[in-house]
Amino acid sequence: LVFTDLDGTLLDHYSYQTTDAEPTLVALKFHDIDIIPNSSKTASEIESIREKLQLFAPFIIENGAAVYIPINYFNTQPEGTFIDNGYWVKPFCQPVAHWLALLTEKMSSFSHCYQGFSQLSTQQISTLTGLTIEQSKMAKQRQYGEPLDWLGTEQDKLAFIQQITAMGANIVQGGRFLHLSGRCDKGKAQAWLTQLYQKNYRDKSVMSVALGDSENDNAMLEQATIAIQVSSPVHGFPTLQRSKNVYQSHQYGPAGWATCLQQVLLSKLERC
Repeated sequence: LVFTDLDGTLLDHYSYQTTDAEPTLVALKFHDIDIIPNSSKTASEIESIREKLQLFAPFIIENGAAVYIPINYFNTQPEGTFIDNGYWVKPFCQPVAHWLALLTEKMSSFSHCYQGFSQLSTQQISTLTGLTIEQSKMAKQRQYGEPLDWLGTEQDKLAFIQQITAMGANIVQGGRFLHLSGRCDKGKAQAWLTQLYQKNYRDKSVMSVALGDSENDNAMLEQATIAIQVSSPVHGFPTLQRSKNVYQSHQYGPAGWATCLQQVLLSKLERC
């Protein structure tokens, strides 16, 4: 299984293009390797990317908040899932309304320090991110969390994180935004989905490769069999606790993504 972050990893940090990765995507599909987005993006955003890249496997949204599995992808509906718009959905935290209420009712003293996606217009999101207006509309369709454009000081940020995590929230730093959600992460959702694959393929050994570039990818990189840190043009490699089966790309974004997968995975398969 190839679990991949999107922004800054499979998608270029600036252009959001996948051009350098496309031959490798074709090779993975040839070997029947599932490519599973594991991203801070919304379900709508990932569906659009999956359609463009012709990906058909499950996917993980909003930093591990929920796993989306196309109905009948496995033989039986997994325990703990509900049906929504053609998917079996496994949630891992409370819905976005809970976190917006927490910000309004308990964290008003920090309101001058950030702009949340729910407060921003699609035009403002487009200006901040470089996304098109249509892409920005999809980015606003948060179901489980709230990205925050931090405007305050680092000291204020640390105080904000300390206070809101004490109330049961989880904050992770993405490539551009602080992401507020519940105590879910990409690693927990990835572990659940990996176990589901193993349950459905009892006669096979399931191996996972995870690729990411930012701090919010650490949990998925720690959990996978093989971790690939993709170089970013805007920050260094986040520190991992593990040291075994960890690879780092020299190239940025999709070029680094493709080169590492070729070296770590595809070259071995092609020799078989």
